[in-house]
Amino acid sequence: MQIAASIFKAYDIRGVVPATLTEAVARSIGRAFGMAALAEGERVVAVGRDGRLSGPALSQALMVGLVDVGLEVIDVGMCTTPMLYFAACTLCKSGIMVTGSHNPKDYNGFKMVLAGRAIYGPEIQALRQTIEAENWLLQPGGSIRHADVLADYTARIVGDVKLARPVKIVVDCGNGVAGATAPAIFRALGCEVLELFSEVDGNFPNHHPDPSKPENLRDVVKALQETDAELGLAFDGDGDRLGIVTKDGQTIYPDRQMMLFAKDVLSRVPGGTILFDVKCTQRLAPAIREAGGVPEMYKTGHSLVKARMKELDSPLGGEMSGHIFFKERWYGFDDGTYAGCRLLEIVSRESDPSAVLNALPTSFSTPELNVACAEGEPHALTVQLQALAPEVLDASSAQISTIDGLRVDWFDGFGLIRASNTTPVLVLRFEGHTEAALHRIEAQMLALLERVKPGARVGSATH
Repeated sequence: MQIAASIFKAYDIRGVVPATLTEAVARSIGRAFGMAALAEGERVVAVGRDGRLSGPALSQALMVGLVDVGLEVIDVGMCTTPMLYFAACTLCKSGIMVTGSHNPKDYNGFKMVLAGRAIYGPEIQALRQTIEAENWLLQPGGSIRHADVLADYTARIVGDVKLARPVKIVVDCGNGVAGATAPAIFRALGCEVLELFSEVDGNFPNHHPDPSKPENLRDVVKALQETDAELGLAFDGDGDRLGIVTKDGQTIYPDRQMMLFAKDVLSRVPGGTILFDVKCTQRLAPAIREAGGVPEMYKTGHSLVKARMKELDSPLGGEMSGHIFFKERWYGFDDGTYAGCRLLEIVSRESDPSAVLNALPTSFSTPELNVACAEGEPHALTVQLQALAPEVLDASSAQISTIDGLRVDWFDGFGLIRASNTTPVLVLRFEGHTEAALHRIEAQMLALLERVKPGARVGSATH
């Protein structure tokens, strides 16, 4: 079968409907994943979908493909990605979420869990090879049954998280699928909830559901200004990432959220290893140590972080992109709603939650920046940068990490240049303890980049 190789990304399968992603492609993905599941002794796969317009047709085709190769499918219907993960932890061990996450509305895709692990990289390429060779065995015995996991999912969260007092919050779901579930879960915890854009609408008529972009948080900021709500929470399109806004309109980025979560988790898991990705602030590792934990910086990518957390038996992990992974008291998967509940549990102990959040250590930093490249170029450039950095930088003052691209830490900040695993761009981020330090570090890193890619044009990131 002819299929666009470009849809097979590092952590998932994603493309434009119907240009590269069709019902025929979805059915083939079901067959290929089904064969991989059977090879691991798996016979049951849960399937969910987000609120995108193409979701019903693609998920139906995907399920038919799974049934074609003899699998039992549990159709959990429209839900958040974390709810699909929950189904793959409680009803079976494998699952596929049909989601375009935070991509534009004409995108869709598939996030996959196989035998309890998020698959990525070579395993996703192996699915492509199976599809191209049509290397599957069609057999009878497959079936589809429906299950609603919302009641059990809600009960599990409400049974786990306890607020010290009721908190009034603004919740902006950006017309993503979290709108169907998150506000009710926060109310069940005892919150008073002011809802923005909870109606699930795959056209995203109000703003794009991506809380990592400041422009998508303007409605939350406005609602906090005009009401007596104490905090704002915002979700991405499939509900696995969380944005937090304080009463005075400050965004608390995920690397600062992690300081609060780490301190709380480590109070019950002393000495635990807390995982975070290379994009996170230099202020995070000292905060983890101070709380009695062991900080470990790792590669970016939700599938990679989850796999590493399993290896280390880590109670908590997080990424700058907004994926927060609680293993302590939870299942180790990224869940925006659950992370929001855990945040409220911590800040409800205080009379002024925003003051607690604004007091977290911070620095001067750039947003995530991108340099557009040719296909295949970003990884080649990072190899050159990794080789060049030790020759150019003073080893006595600069600490070089090559775990994911090139990250250089100085005593007063860091610079990062890494290859994106999803689009042909270099990802850059710079941070300084002072504005002067930020400008110095940015200049040094861009000078380094100029040596391997003369005339590189730096622009703001688009997700």
